[in-house]
Amino acid sequence: MQLLPSSDSEVMYMDSSGRVTRPNVIFPLLIILQSCLYTVEGVWPLPQTFIPSSEQYRLSPQAFYFGYGRQSAVQPGCSVLDSAFKRYFSLVFPDFTSAYGALRFSVDKPFTVEVSVDHDDCEGYPNEDSSERYNLSVSTGHASLNAETVWGALRGLETFSQLVYQDDYGSYFVNKTVIEDFPRFQFRAILLDTSRHYLPVQTILKTLDAMAYSKFNVFHWHIVDDPSFPYQSRSFPDLSSKGAFHPMTHIYTQSDVRRVISHARLRGIRILPEFDSPGHTKSWGKGQPDLLTPCYKGSVPSGTFGPVNPALPSTYQFMKGLFKEVSSVFPDSYIHLGGDEVDFSCWRSNPDVRAFMQKMGFGGDFTKLEAYYMENIVNITSSLNKTSIVWQDVFDYHEKIPKDTVLQIWKGTPAKYKEELSRITKAGMRVLLAAPWYINHISYGQDWRNSYTVQPQNFSGTDEQKKLVIGGEVCMWGEYVDATNLTPRLWPRASAAAERLWSDEKQTSSVDKAFPRLQDFRCKLLRRGIQAEPLYVGHCKHEYQGI
Repeated sequence: MQLLPSSDSEVMYMDSSGRVTRPNVIFPLLIILQSCLYTVEGVWPLPQTFIPSSEQYRLSPQAFYFGYGRQSAVQPGCSVLDSAFKRYFSLVFPDFTSAYGALRFSVDKPFTVEVSVDHDDCEGYPNEDSSERYNLSVSTGHASLNAETVWGALRGLETFSQLVYQDDYGSYFVNKTVIEDFPRFQFRAILLDTSRHYLPVQTILKTLDAMAYSKFNVFHWHIVDDPSFPYQSRSFPDLSSKGAFHPMTHIYTQSDVRRVISHARLRGIRILPEFDSPGHTKSWGKGQPDLLTPCYKGSVPSGTFGPVNPALPSTYQFMKGLFKEVSSVFPDSYIHLGGDEVDFSCWRSNPDVRAFMQKMGFGGDFTKLEAYYMENIVNITSSLNKTSIVWQDVFDYHEKIPKDTVLQIWKGTPAKYKEELSRITKAGMRVLLAAPWYINHISYGQDWRNSYTVQPQNFSGTDEQKKLVIGGEVCMWGEYVDATNLTPRLWPRASAAAERLWSDEKQTSSVDKAFPRLQDFRCKLLRRGIQAEPLYVGHCKHEYQGI
């Protein structure tokens, strides 16, 4: 029987059959438990089932141990969990100087966190089918964490770390708790734009840490765009040497990329690279001759260039070589191909492009030309066993794209993007929602509330259509964002979307009930060195000292 959130005047239970009952007698203790669900012992994002208790256990860093369950499919030597145990020991006991105490078992009757995993996927990478389900039970002297995969175990360790708290004298405590948890949506992403402003690798790693604290699981790396091409390609080194802001200081080397991928893997985060074309490619043309379309003024070239030239065979030879490399560097099965905001004026001005269109039977319809280009690019990545994600623009002019392609909705007001959700899912296509979470746009005040109230499946459509919404994404575009202001602009505002994408819709319908938990979580972020901006007037017990 589990405790469920209800109104302030009554308590509901769910029995083992799933039936909800309302007892005639309200016990004061249960009312206290109910309030704990949203305040002192709150976890962010809120677990699917969370049964707290007032029964309290004291923890000591000298008598605390993370360990593997005897029946676990993974044992010591698992890279993901071994590193997580050290990392979370320091997060559970931030005042204790040595994380190596996490691996000692040298005192009588320590508090043990026993982790059991059903499947051995220690040395792999998280993917679209990876389970993040876990069960966590905290009782006298012991916590039991069971998960189907190591990725679920990571989510459970994060939850446990948030359950631990300190009193005014610095002593650590955890309360008796039972949690059953899993994400509502499988795809929960953060986009960073590293073209408009270069973000140092350390800033990206810090963002990955914060993502793990909020249980995001996909880092959408919008790595190149018009302003700069910082990705250092092995096959085409001129792309960065001529297209980056600086060929030595403002690039991501192959070593840098491996470091980001490794850091993300140990936190259960996938890396989704985006190489957006045919538009947003001005920086590409600096290092790759004949890739971009020469624009004309009348009958002569104007000296300017437009999108990628879709009329040349050399374009597709280059793209095949580039994406072959990208596919070998980034292990995830997904790749983002962009396809948005293509300006047709340069194509229209170019006589060779117009002649190609006539040859192909496109007439004067430039949407058909773009569809032709994107179809070729999708075919290239499909041949490399990659699933493509594209912006919604591609569907707008090419509704016959492969069914396994994922469309990302980024345009419009709530009414407009709900219409798009309905239209695209009706065609049987999977969808990611990003439109309401462009949080590079800021306002004074608690604009996180707008993000929190978004309901990705609230649109006109069948249940089957709504299942095609596989998740959402918080976008942090870089026109006015670099390493100086990224973190406070991103956190804790992105955490509002994180709970929407993880937690049960009905249990998290109240913004006012979420507010004290988010305030508490923001303080946890500060304690962990994340410069999360304040939500309102007040203070945290442990203010950030990093400035």
